[in-house]
Amino acid sequence: MNINATLYGQFVIIFALIMGAFCYYLGRRKTQTPVLAGLLGVVLSLIPIFGLVYLVVLVLKKDVGSTSAAVSE
Repeated sequence: MNINATLYGQFVIIFALIMGAFCYYLGRRKTQTPVLAGLLGVVLSLIPIFGLVYLVVLVLKKDVGSTSAAVSE
C-alpha cells in the first residue's frame, strides 16, 4: 500500500489549524491565556494523537470563574 506523503502533509496541516481553533475556543473558557492554549494546540496537533490528548485535557478542565464577581466592596 502506497502512502502519499503530500496528502498526509496536507491533512496534518489542516488538522493542526482546526485543532488550534478548537483549542483557542476552549481556552477562552478554560484558561486565562487562550492564545497560548491555541498555539499549543496547533503545535501539539502536528502529531495528531498529541493534539487529541490536549483537546481532551482542555475539555475535562474546569471553567475559569469570572473574577469580577469575586471582588467585594
